[in-house]
Amino acid sequence: MGRWHDVVDSPIGPLTVSVVDPGQGVEPELTGVFFQQHRHPVDPAVLGERDAGPLRRVRTQLEEYFAGDRTTFDLPLAPAGTPFQLTVWAALGEIPYGETIDYGELARRIDRPTASRAVGAANGRNPISIVVPCHRVIGSTGTLTGYGGGVERKQALLDLEQRGRRLF
Repeated sequence: MGRWHDVVDSPIGPLTVSVVDPGQGVEPELTGVFFQQHRHPVDPAVLGERDAGPLRRVRTQLEEYFAGDRTTFDLPLAPAGTPFQLTVWAALGEIPYGETIDYGELARRIDRPTASRAVGAANGRNPISIVVPCHRVIGSTGTLTGYGGGVERKQALLDLEQRGRRLF
């Protein structure tokens, strides 16, 4: 099983993307999309070697997203997390492009209505930013709350999706 990473330029700053190759002719699976100065930085030991080749499809889809030409991603994902985190991250993928929900609603969607704080913590640990759209979760009052890449990046992503504005 191989691991690779590369740094992809984006309008909101460089993104470190990583994949793992499960072998047997299966397409590499996305394991991470991280911002520089990410709140929860990735351990460099899990990134593997730097090689853009296995990340071509990821790079293309991110470019299409930032150009306003892609509203969903169709990449195989392999996030590493606890069963609870995986449940939260799967629910994030169900939030439609251009829409936002609050942490309480996300907790209700996973049948854990009293777990909004735990949902928030899991949301903050999402290793696959943008593709698994944790930026679409906001505070109960409609305010932007923390984001692994910073609130200004969260706002830029929401602006892109809500106004269809190109970031390139």
